[in-house]
Amino acid sequence: MSDSSKSGTTRKHTALPKAQILIEALPWLTRHHGKTVVIKFGGNAMVNEDLKAAFAQDVVFLRHAGLRPVVVHGGGPQISAALDKHGIVSEFKAGLRVTTEDAMDVVRMVLAGQVQRELVGLLNQHGPLAVGLTGEDAHTITATKHQPEIDGERVDIGRVGEITDIDTGAIEALLADGRIPVVSSIARSQDDHHVYNVNADTAAAALAAALGAETLMVLTDVEGLYEDWPNSDEVISRLTASQLERLLPELSAGMVPKMEGCLHAVRGGVTTARVIDGRVQHSILLEIFTDEGIGTMVVPDEHEGDAQ
Repeated sequence: MSDSSKSGTTRKHTALPKAQILIEALPWLTRHHGKTVVIKFGGNAMVNEDLKAAFAQDVVFLRHAGLRPVVVHGGGPQISAALDKHGIVSEFKAGLRVTTEDAMDVVRMVLAGQVQRELVGLLNQHGPLAVGLTGEDAHTITATKHQPEIDGERVDIGRVGEITDIDTGAIEALLADGRIPVVSSIARSQDDHHVYNVNADTAAAALAAALGAETLMVLTDVEGLYEDWPNSDEVISRLTASQLERLLPELSAGMVPKMEGCLHAVRGGVTTARVIDGRVQHSILLEIFTDEGIGTMVVPDEHEGDAQ
């Protein structure tokens, strides 16, 4: 056999698995085409350079595959570092950051001026796609003061907002123009001229419901929701809204906003909500375009049998 025919055979063999992977994605591409997917960007994926780059590639891939991705982000580690630099102590109550007036200035600066800019830059390495906005822009997210209950008493945690309204107009316009909206979790106040720090998991869920999204995806630093943590590391791959509601009181503080967000989303009309491991490169593509999927999927009660 000549060298050229040998190299041709080799090429065929190495190319075939790639073709099989693409074909496996076909039913998922068909199912999700034209659908809106809201992705909450957070955890380790926000601070590890390789994971950040892979995340940007995944989101751009979704856009070119015919989906309509919307990215919502917080910035916990970056905010903590900036507050530290400004000599402001980071304090958490009921899983939420206590946000004084001084801290709010730093939160706004970090989210809109640092985290969002970097993410928009990473996405736009692949073309003129991403546009950054905060919940303040075009009244996208409106909030009022949130006072969580701890041991039966309402607690003041400063300028932390509870979402009261979502206006999807600006995001819909960007999606219609083929852009990728990147939304910082800051809200305008319903009552005064201030702004509020809003939990990014909650903001992503509220936007997903308001946009009528097909899917909400929440990136975390765990594999998903564990069956019986810490006694077992078995991940629950799928559960209904009612099953999740029963589990909520037993969850760790960090998982509560994420799983409450998933519950809110599916109860608000989102077809599936998924918590996935952001430490795994290309976890978004694995979840959307493969038969196995990863992480934990929450589905509405009445759709238990037909969502994927």
